[in-house]
Amino acid sequence: MEPSRAAAKSPVELPLRPQDEIECRRCDVHCDKVVYPSACVARACPFLYAYEDHGHTYIGCMQKVYAVEIDLDLLRAAEAKREGFGAIRASRRPLPMCRTEVESCYEARSGELGCVNPEFHELPAGRPTFRVIAQLDASS
Repeated sequence: MEPSRAAAKSPVELPLRPQDEIECRRCDVHCDKVVYPSACVARACPFLYAYEDHGHTYIGCMQKVYAVEIDLDLLRAAEAKREGFGAIRASRRPLPMCRTEVESCYEARSGELGCVNPEFHELPAGRPTFRVIAQLDASS
């Protein structure tokens, strides 16, 4: 076996919190977290900014959850159609108020066992899923 192929198939260490990642390339199916900028407008997200340039209004995310700036008129025109504007690939971890999904490419490449990193598909909840209610003293 060629050394480059052996290195490509070696097991990859999973991160402590895979649900916080924005992409997963641990198998032949490539998954990305995506956000819907139209939801930012509809929800009046406090991190949404707007500016005018050459007679057009552009919007973007102050937290850079998505890295592009979008013409607001084009977004509204697309949202008026049945298909809507659609999603944009997240460029950093989405915030709890973001409308987020996981998009997968090359799903036909998935193995018999399915996803090797199922925690990646867990979307951020905004707070931990557990709560510490008591702390035991080890000296007792």
